[in-house]
Amino acid sequence: MLDLLLTRHGTTVAGDGVMLGGQLDVPLSGDGRREAAALARRLEGVRIDRIVASPMIRAMETAEIVARGRPFEIDERLRELDYGRWEGLTYEEIDARDPELRLRWEADPAATSSPGGESGDDVANRARSFVHSLLDAEHLPRPARPTPRRSPDAGGSRRVPAEGSDESTGERRVLVVAHGTFNRILMCVALGVPVCDYRRRFVMDRASLSLIRYEAGDGPDGAQLILANDVAHLRLPGQVPWG
Repeated sequence: MLDLLLTRHGTTVAGDGVMLGGQLDVPLSGDGRREAAALARRLEGVRIDRIVASPMIRAMETAEIVARGRPFEIDERLRELDYGRWEGLTYEEIDARDPELRLRWEADPAATSSPGGESGDDVANRARSFVHSLLDAEHLPRPARPTPRRSPDAGGSRRVPAEGSDESTGERRVLVVAHGTFNRILMCVALGVPVCDYRRRFVMDRASLSLIRYEAGDGPDGAQLILANDVAHLRLPGQVPWG
């Protein structure tokens, strides 16, 4: 069994949602470092076998804080979506420059790319390649042909492993530290959701925690969603752990 933990980097010095900046390589802000430290505390005592991060500064800094001195790997495939000539522009500036393309991009972000940038399908190809190699490396063989989903019990839930369970049981945990768009597209790939729906179906807050699970025989699109966009570690007592 492979548990794939997904997190997004913390808040950066570029701020929140003002402009598109997939390839802008900016560091974490003070708030971002505090968010990453809260995630590290949340995962304290949880065995994690591998940590893999995007090569972008904000992801590597988040991974370093969460890893607490442990080594982690860098994988180029985990980079954020490249917005090409829209990098660094606000949505208002994009509307003024490319109004028709912006409408197509909003309607179908899987097939539509920004000028000189990537489409959602381009990122999905990177995500799919990463998942393939991860399943191979963690010795979860890919089936030769699609297999029907199993229903392990009447409620549809699978066995819950102990957080400190031994690697010898065959349970593996890999933490991926990447980006909001990349992670949502990876979840589409893993759960068999159309890539064009990644914005509509999934939310990925900064320093949140999501978990998808593969069991032996599951293909790259056969994961089960266990946890999504959990930010309880970032909330004060009395606040709801979402939103």
